[in-house]
Amino acid sequence: MRNERHGERLSDEERELFLQYLHRFANHDLDLFALMQVGDPEHPAFVSFSRTPEAGIAPSAYRRP
Repeated sequence: MRNERHGERLSDEERELFLQYLHRFANHDLDLFALMQVGDPEHPAFVSFSRTPEAGIAPSAYRRP
């Protein structure tokens, strides 16, 4: 994982904190529904959060950090 603002890798402590917040979001706030477009505007990445896997993708393809 990289910190795009500073062009450097996240430290182990920063990565762990990010994962803690992500798990908290998934457990408590996911019902708010989130769709995001992130990254370089020329080559964006689209991110969605949901309680079910995307259609056509095996649940085993998803890693749990």
